[in-house]
Amino acid sequence: MGQGLWRVARNQQLQHQGYSGQGYLTREHGRRIASNSVSNTSHRKQTQGGIDIYHLLKTRKSKEQEGFINLEMLPPELSFTILSYLNATDLCLASCVWQDLANDELLWQGLCKSTWGHCSIYNKNPPLGFSFRKLYMQLDEGSLTFNANPDEGVSYFMSKGILDDSPKEIAKFIFCTRTLNWKKLRIYLDERRDVLDDLVTLHNFRNQFLPNALREFFRHIHAPEERGEYLETLITKFSHRFCACNPDLMRELGLSPDAVYVLCYSLILLSIDLTSPHVKNKMSKREFIRNTRRAAQNISEDFVGHLYDNIYLIGHVAA
Repeated sequence: MGQGLWRVARNQQLQHQGYSGQGYLTREHGRRIASNSVSNTSHRKQTQGGIDIYHLLKTRKSKEQEGFINLEMLPPELSFTILSYLNATDLCLASCVWQDLANDELLWQGLCKSTWGHCSIYNKNPPLGFSFRKLYMQLDEGSLTFNANPDEGVSYFMSKGILDDSPKEIAKFIFCTRTLNWKKLRIYLDERRDVLDDLVTLHNFRNQFLPNALREFFRHIHAPEERGEYLETLITKFSHRFCACNPDLMRELGLSPDAVYVLCYSLILLSIDLTSPHVKNKMSKREFIRNTRRAAQNISEDFVGHLYDNIYLIGHVAA
């Protein structure tokens, strides 16, 4: 490819310098011109849009000799910005080359808070010898322990001083963490209703459409696979929280927590009906409006119709 580009650049130079109305220059004369153009620094620049092959090859050769960029030669702000895009594994590998940079506490603090958004230890004075790199390893170990046994995982966090023994602190930790196994988390919340209460209050459903708010709720607090007391508890807590976040809308629509409870159950049943491959005769919009208004008579037909459209277009509320 380099030889082809060289021929293109050379032909353009020959045309620029030696083409006349009588035809192309002789071969010997063309060689002299090409030789002079290489030795002449001014002709290393681009000629009428041509490619500066000399400069290109020289730059490429110098880059091959230099190898990778040495981050220690860059301004510290730029080096830290580059390293901030690495995960924990890659940052540990980078510390083998750039030990002082990759072990910087700000980088490991960012990794901790990007994965575990809330820990009680964040708001305390760090103990002697505290390190965010060590804290990251402890948080990772605690999360793996939680995913095997939630009670042991929480006990581990408390023994290391990462979490306080408080339902509110545990709820904040769960709300801001995405590395916990949702099946284990569902079992834990079913047993710790005090933590569940605080976790529900962390949600803000203000100005959200009811099905979208229900989806957000079930993304953090996964619904059980079967109907039962726990599902009823979740819907009840969601209904009261949704009404508390939207008092003006509830007055405008004439809805109460009991009415929202009925709508949530209707949305779950509709989601199953429309998305399940085992249901051949799907519920129509007219049937959904009729059945829902029969259970909650004060709800307008248009509002219930919008609920159906949302499930039909977007999908299951608890997927």
